Amino acid sequence: MSKISILKEFWEFIKFHKKFWMIPILVILLLIGLLIFLTEGSAITPFIYTLF
Repeated sequence: MSKISILKEFWEFIKFHKKFWMIPILVILLLIGLLIFLTEGSAITPFIYTLF
């Protein structure tokens, strides 16, 4: 099962069950995960972790 089909299936779930409130939560979680992933091992890592 490819990543595209998982995203398509998730979008269909959101549309069918009218769970549009989940979209901002998922976007924020993805951005936080991306921020932690990109700053891993860098000099600004201690400053990022103090935010949480």
